[in-house]
Amino acid sequence: MKIITNIFALFIALSAIGQYAPAPPQSQSILIINATAHLGNGQVIENAAIGFKNGKIEMVADAKTLKLNASAYAVTIDGTGQHLYPGFIAPAINLGLIEMEAVRATSDFYEVGEYNPHIRSIIAYNTDSEIIPTVRSNGVLLSQVTPKGGVISGTSSVVALDAWNWEDAVIRNGDGIHMNWPSVYHRSGAGLEHSKNYNIEVNQLQNFFDRSKAYCSTDHVEIDPRMEAMCPVIEGKATLYVRAEDERQITEVVKFKKKNSVAHLTIIGGYDAPWVAPLLKAENVSVMIPRVHSLPRFSGDEIDAPFTLAKQLHDAGILFCFQNSGDMEAMNSRNLPFLAGTAVAHGLPYEKAVQALTGDAAKILGIDANYGTIEVGKSATFFLSKGDALDMRTNQVTRAFIDGRDITVRNKQEDLYDKYQKKYAITK
Repeated sequence: MKIITNIFALFIALSAIGQYAPAPPQSQSILIINATAHLGNGQVIENAAIGFKNGKIEMVADAKTLKLNASAYAVTIDGTGQHLYPGFIAPAINLGLIEMEAVRATSDFYEVGEYNPHIRSIIAYNTDSEIIPTVRSNGVLLSQVTPKGGVISGTSSVVALDAWNWEDAVIRNGDGIHMNWPSVYHRSGAGLEHSKNYNIEVNQLQNFFDRSKAYCSTDHVEIDPRMEAMCPVIEGKATLYVRAEDERQITEVVKFKKKNSVAHLTIIGGYDAPWVAPLLKAENVSVMIPRVHSLPRFSGDEIDAPFTLAKQLHDAGILFCFQNSGDMEAMNSRNLPFLAGTAVAHGLPYEKAVQALTGDAAKILGIDANYGTIEVGKSATFFLSKGDALDMRTNQVTRAFIDGRDITVRNKQEDLYDKYQKKYAITK
């Protein structure tokens, strides 16, 4: 017991190294001028003037045409040569729910059992994760804390990536329920075969929804936590997020949506989404596309299929955003902007890529009233970069703000670099 206690104390001590105190509320009005502002809605303002106070944007203008009264602001930031973007949003990931994949005690993103809509990932969210500053340093300022596993994984929430605790971090609590649609096929020695249990598993899902609808539509003396958690989706107040990749899965999910009168549905993955784009558009279904930096699913697919998926959905008029779930997703979420950059290199218009990371992601998550775009009245959540934020060769975030709070863009790796540079740097 003493050894276990000492190991635990050592882990706590190590995890405290490199943590940064959350920024205090905005106390002075701030004006950013002369930066190229990408507004997150497809529009760009060169030499922009962005003013904000008390955490809210109060001015978005072209500094060239505006008779600017800079003295009206306590602080002026000259953004000449830099780019201003809304804070990028990382959806469908377990950031803050895992620290080291090899250490089970630091992993808290899945629960035992198959149907767990009542499991709220937000209460396990660790604001002191050392991974979070590395993600912020690439302009990712908001995230959807997402459970994984089972058939119905649980309830996600949207957070700001700079806070003292999960209560402070929450932007939207309980934005939706996450479901894994049954696999139509399974791999065998002969290749892909139809799953014998597919219809059984779909029927079980339907039975669960039928029970949920019955529960939510009647008064009840005893509270059933699982049924209770489903009510926001049943009543159209939350989104149903369903992981599905192939054409039949997606088609079946949309049929499920219509049958159960689900108001808000988002497909997570959607590798075959372009094949059923008219159906998705007709039913107002959005897509969180699979990790762009991936190999094709099948040997017969085009080698650039993952790279061109975003453009295909854009051309089809489907609302989509980028997500990076998969192996080491928490750590790799810092690369989210560069997934969009790869999509740009394969035909997606640049401003549409920015919009997919910001305004469209906010719309899918239901936070677009306050976040996602640089507009008057919205939250002052954005960052400045010396280079193209979608290009890993040039992106260099210099300042970042969440709700007007001037947050740090440093991380533990930068601190260690500076520390050992002083000791081992070769001086001329």
